[in-house]
Amino acid sequence: MSHLDLSSCKKRRRGERVFKFKTFGEKGHPVDWDGGGVFVENVKALLEFGNIESGLCSGSGGVAGWSFPLEVHRHPPVHVMLFVVEEPPEVLLDRHCKHCQYVGWGHHMICNKKYHFLLPFKDTADPTKGKSNLLELKAHIMHGVFHSNGFGHLLCFNGLEMGSDLPGYRIMEFWDRLCSGLRARKVSLSDDSQKKGMELRLIHGVGYGEPWFGRWGYGFGRGTYGVTLQMYQKAIEALQTMPLCLLAHHLGNSNHEFTSIISRYQTLSSYSLATLGDLFHFMLELKLRLPKERYNSSNGGILVENTCRWSPKRVEMATRVIVEALKRAEFRWVSRQEVRDAARAYIGDTGLLDFVLKSLGNHIVGNYLVRRSLNPVTKVLEYCLEDISNSFLNQEGLSLGDSKTKARYMITQVQLTKDLFYLYKYILREQNPTMTMGIFATIPIASRIILDTKYLIKEYYGDLPSKLEAGITSECTINSTIALRNDSCADGSIKNVMAPYECFRLNSNATIDELKLHVEKRFREIYWGLRSFVAQSVLNVSAKGSDSVFGLVEVGGKVVFEGRNEEGGTTNNDIFEGNETTKLVVDCGCGTKENDGERMVTCDICEVWQHTRCVRIPNDQEIPTIFLCSRCEQDIFLFPNSLP
Repeated sequence: MSHLDLSSCKKRRRGERVFKFKTFGEKGHPVDWDGGGVFVENVKALLEFGNIESGLCSGSGGVAGWSFPLEVHRHPPVHVMLFVVEEPPEVLLDRHCKHCQYVGWGHHMICNKKYHFLLPFKDTADPTKGKSNLLELKAHIMHGVFHSNGFGHLLCFNGLEMGSDLPGYRIMEFWDRLCSGLRARKVSLSDDSQKKGMELRLIHGVGYGEPWFGRWGYGFGRGTYGVTLQMYQKAIEALQTMPLCLLAHHLGNSNHEFTSIISRYQTLSSYSLATLGDLFHFMLELKLRLPKERYNSSNGGILVENTCRWSPKRVEMATRVIVEALKRAEFRWVSRQEVRDAARAYIGDTGLLDFVLKSLGNHIVGNYLVRRSLNPVTKVLEYCLEDISNSFLNQEGLSLGDSKTKARYMITQVQLTKDLFYLYKYILREQNPTMTMGIFATIPIASRIILDTKYLIKEYYGDLPSKLEAGITSECTINSTIALRNDSCADGSIKNVMAPYECFRLNSNATIDELKLHVEKRFREIYWGLRSFVAQSVLNVSAKGSDSVFGLVEVGGKVVFEGRNEEGGTTNNDIFEGNETTKLVVDCGCGTKENDGERMVTCDICEVWQHTRCVRIPNDQEIPTIFLCSRCEQDIFLFPNSLP
């Protein structure tokens, strides 16, 4: 965590409040979230605790910003900065959200504001430099955006492998708390997460039946290249149920490493690993349980690197001296200094002793486990020796004398990751050419389907609050939406339920006219295309303006208002995220009918768009200047004289 500090951010103002990173977003940290189910009210409540910033987006007038100093650790002091940028649509060249279009939300209405939540890297966290637009920078620890109607997108997050000092799961926990606290409706993300060169959505799909983000409730949202939910589920099932015995039999003669990996982890497992899913699940679970410090069941107890200044023989000798000193302590906890002093009588090199004491914690030496712990009272490191020759070490009841236990303690994080990568590369990604027939032919197809399932969605609170939240002592809630009359149609047709329901808190004696005023104000505030919206009548309830709302509709019920925009000239292009005037005509051979964000090429004759991958244009190859789709090529071939 050494790189996370405030030295490159602006100097903290005196009296500026610092919030806890691990609790930020929970109730009371810093907001009680009394906005209930109303996202816009919760955002406003949160921003009251922020420090007003300027210069976060150079050259973008009308953009407001706030900052929140977040404490990651107190000792040593480590902080990050959360920036919130409020972006109105009038500052944008294109108000349409491409992320909404890619995930299938093109029918959503354009909102009046976007709220960007950013955790920048230390080199970009200084708003006083004004060297760039914070929103335009691609590299952030985290960047998420919410529309003012509560729908949002996690645009990027970068964990340890991308240079962040925050692990990915900590960043996701932080983001998930924000979404829950703000009462976001639905949030999407594009799953491009990788670990050690492996796409996590593939290895976690095989091991757990869901992507890595599934632990936070994110699931299938929209597949690219025509992938459907049913196709995705079938692909997961095909890989998980692939029999290991068939793979081992087919690969046994040509791939000894694969059979060695199966044998290694079957020895460690207390149950039979019958399928590829069983193997991946066990390996991923074992990886979570393995300590970062390497266990070794050799006599020396420490794996000595080639760069170590002491020879393995000297390290082994110092290790034996320390273990003997701990034996004399009769298995009680002994301070580090006490152990060091006892060993000094035999080892004069204090540097060697310090190295061994630092490396020896939680290592097996012979029949003993050297335990190391920080005393919670004295804050001093202590050591203790535990005889494990006849004790049970794990849930399976295996003792040190058991070959399974010895094998388990010889496995390291490095070895397991290496084995996992081998399976990923040679079974899931680069299949053996001999495995292209029968059941094995499904492996590359299923793997491709899972990799094409990138857009994930989590529903946090949906459209309506729960019934438990509907009744309040002095106020009651009602859910309302609008239907916009299209006066340009001769039949006076209505565009029904163009937006999600909004929750309104009313007095128990509130009238329909009072609700109408609240509805007009809220929907004008949220949506760009409804800035002049006027509610004219109630569609789903027969009511007069003076009627009591709760005399007609129960608490938590629904009311739909029909209305129109007072100002003319509003078109669908001004209202919906899907740009109707520039909408691509997509008709790809994979079945895709809408822009899914993947690279596409358009035919120069029919102007229909298709995926470059589907028409066999490699990603590393530029799109040709002139491209004809197969249908137009066929037409030219059949009717060459029809062309001008």
